[in-house]
Amino acid sequence: QVQLVESGGGLVQAGGSLRLSCIASGRIFRINDMGWYRQAPGKQRELVAVSSSVGGTNYVDSVKGRFTISRDNAKNTVFLQMNSLKPEDTAVYYCNADVLITGGRFYLPHWGQGTQVTVSS
Repeated sequence: QVQLVESGGGLVQAGGSLRLSCIASGRIFRINDMGWYRQAPGKQRELVAVSSSVGGTNYVDSVKGRFTISRDNAKNTVFLQMNSLKPEDTAVYYCNADVLITGGRFYLPHWGQGTQVTVSS
C-alpha cells in the first residue's frame, strides 16, 4: 500500500559527496518521521538521520557536520546530503517513514529496498 524508493547511491572516493533521495507513494494520508538508516556488512542496522514532520532533525554522532537530512513534505520525499564521505560510511542505506495510510488508525514504519553507498580510500 506504501512504497519507498531510494536513489542516489554509488561509488565515491573518500572526501567526496553523494545525495540520496527517497520518494514515498501509495495510500498515504500523512507521514510523521522520515529518516535514513544504514547497515554495513556484519553490523547491525543503525539510524543515521531522522527528520520530523515539523522540521526537527537528529543525527548519529559519526555523521554530524557532514550529513544533512531534508525533506519535501508536499512531495513525500526525504533527502540525505552526504559530504566528506569516509570509507566507514560504506553501507546499504535504507529509507524509513512512519506512515498513516488513508483510512488507517496508526502510523506504521515502512522501508525502502536500500541503496548501496561505497566509499573508497
